[in-house]
Formats: sequence, structure tokens, C-alpha cells
Amino acid sequence: MTDSADWEKAGPTWKRHAELAAGQSWPAGCLYVVATPIGNLEDLSLRAWEALRRCDAIAAEDTRTTRTLLDAWGLATPLLAAHRHNERDAAQAVIGRLARGERIALVSDAGAPAVSDPGARVVREVRAAGYRVVPLPGPSAVIAALMASGATSDETPEFAFAGFMPPKAQARRKWLDRWLAWPVPVVMFEAPHRLRAALQELAAAAGPARRVTIARELSKRFEEIHTLPAGEALAWLDEDAHREQGEFVLVVHAGERAAEPDEALTPEQRRLMESLLEDLSVRDAARIGARATGLARDRLYAWALARERADR
Repeated sequence: MTDSADWEKAGPTWKRHAELAAGQSWPAGCLYVVATPIGNLEDLSLRAWEALRRCDAIAAEDTRTTRTLLDAWGLATPLLAAHRHNERDAAQAVIGRLARGERIALVSDAGAPAVSDPGARVVREVRAAGYRVVPLPGPSAVIAALMASGATSDETPEFAFAGFMPPKAQARRKWLDRWLAWPVPVVMFEAPHRLRAALQELAAAAGPARRVTIARELSKRFEEIHTLPAGEALAWLDEDAHREQGEFVLVVHAGERAAEPDEALTPEQRRLMESLLEDLSVRDAARIGARATGLARDRLYAWALARERADR
């Protein structure tokens, strides 16, 4: 592998692929939903570049952010705003332009529009109006984090994407109890100013031994990806003040398979836990049950989750 690009040899290859992208079908009166870089501007695909170049206008979550991307790639396509506060009006504006036979691109600030980003309403209304929608896949913080975490495999590809944690502590605890009951890796986003509290709640809800991958600043200069037990996450943050800066994706690895509810506890212990669960969350029932029985909180937490799944 060479560290320097041989542009004399690579130039014709790039030109050929650019020509192939330009020569593909680009129907008019169509909405092109384009994934854009999540940090590294060089992650834009040739096909995405061709779409942004060819379209008559780009509906953007933040026109200033998208203008930076366009300037970096030498594009001057007109922009129109399409964010969560004006999405209804933006959808009608897009439909009006499609009716005139224009090509419109839809982008968010980073990653895939309509996936934890604005754009879904535009897509729905454009489809309902009878116009074609073409997705152009590309960068995704969710997939990038999973790729680096090792939490999934070809044998067990399942995962759940939960989006952002709720900002308030009580709502966050209930949210974590619900999502961590899934027997698959769970991917979630978190803002830097809430990261410490979120990791503390996560360790309490999942148990200190549950493995978590913290992916910070994906695809950017200071990218950092680390997997560790949830109970060690705060200590890892404390080792470097910079680790609380940037954008974060958390991958909570799947927990160990819990024993079947009826096999895990004695009849007396089951009755106690069932009584607690009538009025308390899984987390609180496990905490109080551990004090009453002397059993490990993690064991009771796993039993309660297994019971919930069995009751569904």
C-alpha cells in the first residue's frame, strides 16, 4: 500500500467513473434523497455528487451547512430550507417544483435524511402525490459505529436503533429499561453535555458488566472508538477531558441470554418479584428485590426482563 496517490494513473479512473455516474438515468420530476458525509467531506460518493450537481435545487435541513459541502465540492446548486419547523410547507414547495419537471435533492446536515433527521414528511408527501423518490445511500453514523464495534455479525445481524436518549433523568431511565430489554445490540445517540449522566444511567440499567462501544467523532480527525464494560465508562471519560467533546454514538452490546423466568428463582423469590413489578419499573424492582433476597441485582434484572418478554 502506498501513502501517496499516483494521480497520473488514478486520474483516468476517476474521470471514467464520473462519466459513468453522469451517464446513468436521472429522471426529471423526481426527488433524490441523498446521504451526505457525517464529518469527512471526502465520504461523498460520485453518484451523490452527480445528483447534487444535476438537480435544479436542493432541499436542505440547514442551508448554511449544506452550502459548506457544496463549496468544498465546487457546486453552486440553489438551496431551499426543509427542516423540522417548516417541513409541511417545504414538502408542498418540493411537489410544486416536481410538477414542473424539476429534479430536487433532499439532504440533512449529515448522514441519511429521514433517519433520525428531518425529511420523512417530505418523502411521504412526495410519494403520496405520485412522484418518484430515489434514495442515494451513503454515510451513516449508525452503521459506521456497528462496523467498528463488533456487536453484530453475519450470524447475528440483528440490532435496534433507538435514536437520542430523553434529556430528563426519569424519562431516560424508563427509556433505557424499554430498549435494553431487547435481546440485540442497541444503537443510540447522545449529546456531549448529557453524555456523563447518560452513561451513568446506562450502567445502572444494563448492569456494570454489559459491554458498550463509545464511538466519538466518527469519520473526523479526532475519531475515537472504544469498547468496555458499562461500569468502567465514566472512568474512561475521566482519563482525558477531550473524550466528552464531539458527537457520540453508543452501541450497547447484547446481554447474556437470561435464564427462563421459572428456572431462575425459587417460588418465594418469584412471588416477591412479581409483586414488586406490579408497581415498579424493572430497574427498581431488581434493586429492591436484591436487598430483600440477597441475590445479585443483575440476576434479578435479567429475570425481570425475561419475564416481560415471556408475557408479550
